[in-house]
Amino acid sequence: MTRVLVVDDEPQILRALRINLAARSYDVAVAPDGGSALRQAADWHPDLVILDLGLPDLDGLEVIHGLRGWTSVPIIVLTGRDGSAVDALDAGADDYVSKPFRIDELFARIRAVTRRTAAHEEDSTLIQVGDHVVDLANKTISGGVRLTPTEWHFLELLLRNPGKLISQRQLLAEVWGSGYEKETHYLRQYMAQLRRKLERDPAHPVQLLTEAGMGYRFQPSVSGSSGK
Repeated sequence: MTRVLVVDDEPQILRALRINLAARSYDVAVAPDGGSALRQAADWHPDLVILDLGLPDLDGLEVIHGLRGWTSVPIIVLTGRDGSAVDALDAGADDYVSKPFRIDELFARIRAVTRRTAAHEEDSTLIQVGDHVVDLANKTISGGVRLTPTEWHFLELLLRNPGKLISQRQLLAEVWGSGYEKETHYLRQYMAQLRRKLERDPAHPVQLLTEAGMGYRFQPSVSGSSGK
């Protein structure tokens, strides 16, 4: 049974999430603040953490840093503050949901990070993108598709984190370097190039997705979603 730790200082949210998670056969623990969340995580070793960023004792980012010091457990943050989701993603969170949120949206995020974790554990280097198979180990793509070194770096970062939203700032820092964190036009240009080479319909992508103002995501299973 998947163990989920829910961290929020609002009793009604804790109760609602505990009921809904338990109804879907998750094993649930709750924590009302950052300090107890870190202690609970260390003692219980959850498989997933749902974390509110606005806690009474510690900033949610501090909790993320505390967890990332010893575990790679998936973290989904709940946030009602503009811009805080980007900071959480850069700190090591896997995804976010904005308050107020729909419960079906949260469970979609849970399923996505669960799939990503399973894919990472399998450590597959052969990944289907559109009609092509990308071999990350040998840096080849079926059908004779060729990428530049920068395109490879960009694509590999997305493909090695399937389902995870990678922030613009993280992509720019990791692909181009720390001095390029405001050059978001680089991302739009290279994503357009990758879509032209890999997506079946580049104008309506279903796997190489954009979340406006936030970042980019590789969707491993084609389900009719689209992004521009």
